[in-house]
Amino acid sequence: MRFFSGKSAQARWFKAILAALCATLLACSDNSSQKHLAQAKAKPDPYTIRFVTINSPSTYFIDSQNNYAGLEYDLAKRFVEFLGPPYKLEFIVVDSFDKVFPTLLRGDADIAAADISITPARKRQVLFGPAFNQVQAMVVYNRDKNGEPNTAEALFEKRIVLPKSTSFVERMRELQSKSPALTWKETDKLSSEQLIEAVARNEIDFTVADNHLVAIMQYNYPQLDAGMMLGQADKIAWALNKLHGEERLTQMQVFFKKIEKDGTLRNLLDRYHGHTKRLKPVDVTAFLSKSHTLLPKYVRLFKSAQEITDIDWRLLAALSYQESHWDNYSTSPTNVRGLMMLTEQTSNMMNVTDRLDPKQSVMAGAKFLLWMKDRIPSRIPEPDRTFMTLAAYNNGVGHLEDARIIAQKLGLNPDSWADVKRGYQLLNDPAYYVNARHGYCSCGAPVIYTELVRSYYQIMQKYFPAYDPGVDPYKIAETKIPWLLAKAS
Repeated sequence: MRFFSGKSAQARWFKAILAALCATLLACSDNSSQKHLAQAKAKPDPYTIRFVTINSPSTYFIDSQNNYAGLEYDLAKRFVEFLGPPYKLEFIVVDSFDKVFPTLLRGDADIAAADISITPARKRQVLFGPAFNQVQAMVVYNRDKNGEPNTAEALFEKRIVLPKSTSFVERMRELQSKSPALTWKETDKLSSEQLIEAVARNEIDFTVADNHLVAIMQYNYPQLDAGMMLGQADKIAWALNKLHGEERLTQMQVFFKKIEKDGTLRNLLDRYHGHTKRLKPVDVTAFLSKSHTLLPKYVRLFKSAQEITDIDWRLLAALSYQESHWDNYSTSPTNVRGLMMLTEQTSNMMNVTDRLDPKQSVMAGAKFLLWMKDRIPSRIPEPDRTFMTLAAYNNGVGHLEDARIIAQKLGLNPDSWADVKRGYQLLNDPAYYVNARHGYCSCGAPVIYTELVRSYYQIMQKYFPAYDPGVDPYKIAETKIPWLLAKAS
């Protein structure tokens, strides 16, 4: 064995160690480079369209029936269906809005769909598709704790928190340029919805949100209100990465042009926002109060009716509230009575012996609603078919069919509630009702009725859990009941 000795030996020893270290580092570097190259080569499936979004009532959520829902979700689903096989849909849900654009820009998503306002600053970052909605930024306040903020001065020295990286921050900066004393805090930990809830609980004084979200949240917190508007109305659109979004942008343009022309877009906007301005705060307050005082006496009846008819007990309760405000002894000038405000004809049809008996009233009302639904074409998709059923419960199937025919003659979709509402509103116009089979109708009433029931149902879904009766051998499988039809004839 040979040993190193002296300075030359030490020098050779250091060179050997250095060479070994370099070889090790080079090997590590090569392995690391190979890993990075492998990752770079692992390109995403070109037929999987990845949408990045956030959870909110306006974008993407799981509804009370455990189904995916939200305007952005429905639009994305239809876009992928429009592209056809082999395209597939994938949603990437980030926990705050300020992560949406970074996810898009680093290539982890193909499209950003998160209720995104088009602003000049954002247009420098991304490509925007066609605008499909319009919103207005509003200062949100709690009317029980603060006066209405109509000026920038009303916001001075207040607890204001905004969701980070949103258009609301841009709007506040514009206001601050004219009123330098204005200050606020920004957070990436809380969503717009959570900040609005914080205002309702008086944990902060103000936040800023879009008007359609404020309208939805007012159903849960009637003490909320919208103060001053910030800037002009914003248009909402999907965003694309400028580096490789041109081809997808062309597809988007064709898609949105199609759904705007065929009424799909109008129907989706109505589904999520068409009913949100029907209730006043005082109405919501009264409803919430009675849901704690009167409703508990009848919950079991509504759930029993669900077991028989498979209609969500919360929808039945919302319908009953619209009819009688859960006043069992309610009677109208036209002699409709009880919790479900049954007419004599309907009561006879349903073999009701006492309309003021809550059990008979709820069950008969639920069965009659189910019977009405069976008379409406099954091709009509949900939830439009349910909305039309509610209108028919209020004012008959005949006027509903007249409204659908008018909608069709106008070139609208007779299977879309958003379009049928237009047909209803024309049934008091001689140019239309003289040719209608069932004649004149003050048909704004069933439209308002339906939208109010929708509103109460939405509140019920927020505060009361769904009911799962499990396997029930008594559930009706067929609604064309021979004895019921015989009674109706």
